[in-house]
Amino acid sequence: MTEIFLEDVAKTFLINGAILPVLAGLTVQVEAGEFVSLIGPSGCGKSTLFNIICGLTAPDRGRVMLGGRDDVPAREVVSYMPQKDLLLPWRTVLDNVILARRAVGREKSAVQKEARELMPLFGLTGFENSYPAELSGGMRQRVALMRTVLAHRRVLLLDEPLGALDAITRTRMQQWLLEVWNNFKQAVFFVTHDIDEAIFLSDQVYVLTPRPAKVCLHLTISLPRPRCAALLTDPAFLALKKKIMLALQV
Repeated sequence: MTEIFLEDVAKTFLINGAILPVLAGLTVQVEAGEFVSLIGPSGCGKSTLFNIICGLTAPDRGRVMLGGRDDVPAREVVSYMPQKDLLLPWRTVLDNVILARRAVGREKSAVQKEARELMPLFGLTGFENSYPAELSGGMRQRVALMRTVLAHRRVLLLDEPLGALDAITRTRMQQWLLEVWNNFKQAVFFVTHDIDEAIFLSDQVYVLTPRPAKVCLHLTISLPRPRCAALLTDPAFLALKKKIMLALQV
C-alpha cells in the first residue's frame, strides 16, 4: 500500500505583504514499511511539506493522499516527531512516552505495561522514573522517538531527529534507529541535511532544490540490509553520495 502520495503539491506564503513561494509542485511517494528520506538546503520547505502532510497547513494546489485515500485524517495514519524533542519537563520518561496513547483515552496501566516492555529496545531501562532534565541529548531523542512509535500510526514523520547530536552519538543513533524500524516496520518519512545519513538509512531518497522547492533527484537505494558503518566506504555508497552532491549543487 502507498501510505503517502503527494502529487504536484505547491505552497506560497504571504509574509509582510511579500509573496514567498516555498513549494513548487512536489510529487513524493512513501510505500508501506519503507524508509524514505528527504534532503535539501536549509529553508527549502521540508518542514512545510511535513505540516501539509499532518494537515496543519493546506497546500495551494496538489493532491495529498494518506493510506491510499484522499479523505483519511492525518491523525489516523501519521505520527510526527519534530526537530525538538518537546518532552514535558514535569513528566517522567514513562509518563512522557505514553502521552500519545493516553491522549486518545487508552487505559493507563495497559499503556504503561506496553511501554515498560519496550524500554530495553529503546535503551531506556532504568530511566523510567527519570525526568528529561536528567537525560543526555541522545536519550531525550530516544524518549521522543518511543513516544512517536507508541502512537501506533502506520507512518512516522521524523523531522531531523538526530540533527542536534554530536557526530559520535549521531552515528550510534542511526544504527539504533534502523533496529527500531526493523522491529516495527512502520513507514518512515525522514528529513535530514546529512547525505551519508540519508543514504545509510533509506530505501528511497528525494533531493530538493532551493526554495521554491521541487524534486531534482529521486534515488532508489538498493544497498543490502542490514547496514553497518563499513558501508560508508563502499564504492556503491560513494557513487550514490556523488549523485546527491551534484544534484544539490544545481
